[in-house]
Amino acid sequence: MSAALSPVPASSITTWDDEADVVIVGYGIAGAAAAVEASAAGADVLVVERTGGWGGAAAMAGGFIYLGGGTDLQKACGFDDSVENMAAFLKVAMGPGADAARIDDYCTGSVAHYDWLVSCGVPFKPVFWGEPGWEPPSDEGLMFTGGENSFPYNTIATPAPRGHVPQMTDKVAGERSGGYMLMKPLVETATAQGARSIYDTEVQSLVTEADGRVVGIVARRYSDAVAIKARRGVVLASGSFAYSDAMVAQYAPRIAGRPAASIEQHDGRAIRMAQALGADLAHMDATEVAFFCDPQQLVRGILVNGYGQRYIAEDTYAGRIGQQTLYYQDNTAYLIIDGDAQEEAMAATSATPFLRRPATWVCETVAELEAEIGLPAGVLQHTVAYYNEHAANGADPLLHKKPQWLRPIGSPVGAIDLRNSTGGFTLGGLLTTLDGRVLHVGGEPIPGLFAAGRTAAGLAAWGYASGVSLGDGSYYGRRAGRSAAQS
Repeated sequence: MSAALSPVPASSITTWDDEADVVIVGYGIAGAAAAVEASAAGADVLVVERTGGWGGAAAMAGGFIYLGGGTDLQKACGFDDSVENMAAFLKVAMGPGADAARIDDYCTGSVAHYDWLVSCGVPFKPVFWGEPGWEPPSDEGLMFTGGENSFPYNTIATPAPRGHVPQMTDKVAGERSGGYMLMKPLVETATAQGARSIYDTEVQSLVTEADGRVVGIVARRYSDAVAIKARRGVVLASGSFAYSDAMVAQYAPRIAGRPAASIEQHDGRAIRMAQALGADLAHMDATEVAFFCDPQQLVRGILVNGYGQRYIAEDTYAGRIGQQTLYYQDNTAYLIIDGDAQEEAMAATSATPFLRRPATWVCETVAELEAEIGLPAGVLQHTVAYYNEHAANGADPLLHKKPQWLRPIGSPVGAIDLRNSTGGFTLGGLLTTLDGRVLHVGGEPIPGLFAAGRTAAGLAAWGYASGVSLGDGSYYGRRAGRSAAQS
């Protein structure tokens, strides 16, 4: 590990360039929530951001916050939900190793967290968007974002949409979306409460007392070294390690070279600084994997692997399709879709036109298509024949795609080459308590050190739903800010 990451003894600091009760590293969603809560608790707050302004990855995101349990937005859109129902879904959907206690805690506080966001000025339009897509095309406020209404999750918990999207006009998917209208009100709230911020300042190391307590940071602002004292605590909230080639190679090599839904400032430095103090980690090999094809196309066709066999229901959460494709199908997928279905998909109202894919091969028969792709002889023909036989009766006994999307595949028939159409970001990070305290490998909290957002391990283990990062980032960012203020 680089010596520059090692903690700096407080005794070596001759002059503090600035100080605050709570020093927050990073001004994305977790940092903003921490700043609001810490300043509300009466603490003097300073946020240190390495770029030229607030926002981070959150401001560039679609803006989904995964919330439920019966929020006012869910009720206004006509959906019933409960804490128990939400928790039942998440405990399965977040994958093996998910922290059940953390999920219970998050679900129990979800309605109150929604109310808190609204009180901070985050706007939500009470309109449900029910079409397949990555995000609503306009300013609709609620959407399914985790495959809650697809098999097998619709047999485990009553489906309820939990993707809460801040209202924003003039959206451009992939460029300017609802994440901005999540961040802006939180930053304005923190600023109104007295939180300060400095930009273009990159944190280098933590500062510790002889007893191991974290009491500040050392940073670089342009060419100058800056020492900032934290009288009560430091909150690390500077994102994941998705853009650290070395850390990805060490912990999550399957997504090496294909980062997505992240920014280059997510270099894992804060995680490594805490590791230098003996901090524990969790879920470092877990990743979310995006699948770069418009869901309007996916639901109208069938996905097959390199053997010509279906392997997942096409109407489930696209992130789950990405995980299954990358990790279990050698990153190989082909979407088989006929001409009528392709035309419908291309004409459908969708928020992701840049993900619409043209057919790579088009043939009159499935046998010809099978040969063109180079699939094993006869397998795709059998796959399509079996699918068509049951789709004609509104059934999918193999993978249980919803009846509304079942229609026999006709002619002409095409295939979209979706090999290597995945990209991911990391989900693992520092192990923390529910109040954001970073835990040492020995099990005890590291005094004065807190973390939240993708710097910490949150709700997700080997599963995901869109909105979980902004959800637990803001929820546990609040906890970390409050804890630091009271430290």
